[in-house]
Amino acid sequence: MILTDTHTHLYYETDPAKLTELMKRSLDNQVSRLFLPNVDSKSIPLVFGLAEKYPQHCFPMLGLHPCDVKEDFKEELAHIYKEANIRKIYAIGEIGIDLYWDKSTLNIQQEAFRTQIGWAKQMSLPIVIHCREAFDEIFEILDELKDDKLRGIFHCFTGDADQAEKVISLGFYLGIGGVLTYKNSGLDKVVQDISLEHLVLETDSPYLTPVPFRGKQNESSYLVYVAQKLADLMQIPIEEVARITTLNSEKVFGV
Repeated sequence: MILTDTHTHLYYETDPAKLTELMKRSLDNQVSRLFLPNVDSKSIPLVFGLAEKYPQHCFPMLGLHPCDVKEDFKEELAHIYKEANIRKIYAIGEIGIDLYWDKSTLNIQQEAFRTQIGWAKQMSLPIVIHCREAFDEIFEILDELKDDKLRGIFHCFTGDADQAEKVISLGFYLGIGGVLTYKNSGLDKVVQDISLEHLVLETDSPYLTPVPFRGKQNESSYLVYVAQKLADLMQIPIEEVARITTLNSEKVFGV
């Protein structure tokens, strides 16, 4: 069985011994494909440090997280774009719009999002979208820029059935993580009516820890609990969930 964590910030752990343990637990739980999004220019060395140590298991992507779109965002974008052109990456991400923390930066978040979608098309890469309280704003830009090159993943999808249908109609995958295991999230009811062909798995570690570890720091090894929950909902073996969601990740990332 091969499980793929399509979105993990495992590199946030900077203690080498602890990071080695995190990777060991991940591989022991058969989570052997990890996709690493950076968030800003400072996190780039951390992403590539982990990817270079585990080249068979860790795959980097680059982008400017919407919460890090500040006054200096054009300088940040220029730095990230330069790195994206000299390093091997598998997606532009995570990028998008976040209106939970700060609505005042919407205009520059939209500009940064459009710019990075342009990169992805230019480089023939998928995008990995961060969307928090911003479905309408995200969909507006995706509808505007939609073409046969626009593709990717809606990271940490927690929307309703109509929003899921819209994501799928745009040709994107739904990234399903620990929220699926939360008792009152409602995500289980949305997901059980969606074909596995439209889903990929993720942890977003160290955030959004699944049950039974909710409240503690998340890690990629816990992806197995998300996969098992999905298997239970769809009444199929976890091995089948792993097979199809990993196949989907191969399709979107090309590796």
